[in-house]
Amino acid sequence: MAAPPQPQPEPEPAAGGAGLEALEGLALDTVIAKAGARQAAALACASTRLRDAAGDDALWRRFCADDLALHAPLAPDGRALPSFKDAYKVWLESFGMYPLPLVRRVKIFWSSLKSWLSENFPEALKTLNKGVSEAQIQSAEDDLGFKLPLPTKLLYRFCNGQLPLSEHHHENMRMAHLGIIGGYVFYDHLINVHLSPLEQIVEETKEFYHDQLYVGTINLQDGEMLPCVPKSLIRPTNTDMPQDGLLLWLEEHLRRLQNGMIKIRMLKTSRYISLFPEASPSCTSAMTNGVKVRASAVFAPEHPESRRPGAKCLYAYSIRLSVPEACMLGGVYYSSCQLYSRHWIIRWRDRVVSDVNGEGVIGKYPLLTTGQEEFVYESCTPLPDSPGSVEGSFTFVPGKLSRPEGKPFEVTVAPFPLEIPEYIF
Repeated sequence: MAAPPQPQPEPEPAAGGAGLEALEGLALDTVIAKAGARQAAALACASTRLRDAAGDDALWRRFCADDLALHAPLAPDGRALPSFKDAYKVWLESFGMYPLPLVRRVKIFWSSLKSWLSENFPEALKTLNKGVSEAQIQSAEDDLGFKLPLPTKLLYRFCNGQLPLSEHHHENMRMAHLGIIGGYVFYDHLINVHLSPLEQIVEETKEFYHDQLYVGTINLQDGEMLPCVPKSLIRPTNTDMPQDGLLLWLEEHLRRLQNGMIKIRMLKTSRYISLFPEASPSCTSAMTNGVKVRASAVFAPEHPESRRPGAKCLYAYSIRLSVPEACMLGGVYYSSCQLYSRHWIIRWRDRVVSDVNGEGVIGKYPLLTTGQEEFVYESCTPLPDSPGSVEGSFTFVPGKLSRPEGKPFEVTVAPFPLEIPEYIF
């Protein structure tokens, strides 16, 4: 008769697990949390007790938050999962080929941008595409003939840019102002930058400059381009946190949206992200006799005026005029005042290159009344190079030009800079 089977002893704790067996409660939890997700998964194989401790979902909630900025047990596609441990596993399967600190950074960027768009520009949020798969990234690289930077690949894994323009004119007109990068308008020149989907990038890319991001000038056919991001910030070989031009550029754009440096403006009946700065030092402000003037400029390298002799740089500038409370002159309050003329002094470095006087602004004579929205107009000026500045004044009359209620008075325009910025949008 066969002997009864002997009970099997519990396996010896793995090296490193033996000491942990002696720890109790909070101390054990703290040690496992500090060890990290990969070590926790390894400890779960050491013994039944360590498996129970390392399987606590509160622990995996922390790992998800710390490693992935994930605060709910959701898959990358938004599906609800049974636990944070399951969520961590699914995210690792989807993005384990990338450094997790970089995954977290890109996830935070897209979550923050979508949150800002949801609150301030929901019509643009609707144009964002779902992310592409790793297989689609590899296919794009095969078509392009080179490897994309890791940050760029991750950006497109989370979101495949914006909906492309179609063959339908009316739909394109509706989409034209919805670029998540934004743009500027002066006279009949309109720029609005969309984030292209991966398939459009593959179709239109002729040359690739690894890691840096460039903008083409009006002389693009001759190969003239300018870097959009400070070169010193690009670190393509950093093991855990590589940085390329596109990620740095998008993150800087998001910062400007969040801190109010750039804002949503109206263009006829459409809203768009205006790239004209709204805060100092790029935007200056002056108040004279109750009339407030705000002014700022953007660099416009793509404009044809940049080609004319003696003009290497062209700048568009935006002037905002308002009477926040009341126009006051000589102790007398007026409910309105009207612009009659302008005087501009434009400098390149320390030299005056233009001193202009003229009636009105862009053919208009704006009437300002107390408390109304700003009167906004845009114009442009060329410069031989960077940097430069614009300053000057407007002449107003109290009341209306057709019925003046007092003597004309000057309103100061504080000097505002004309320069090629570190980040070009």
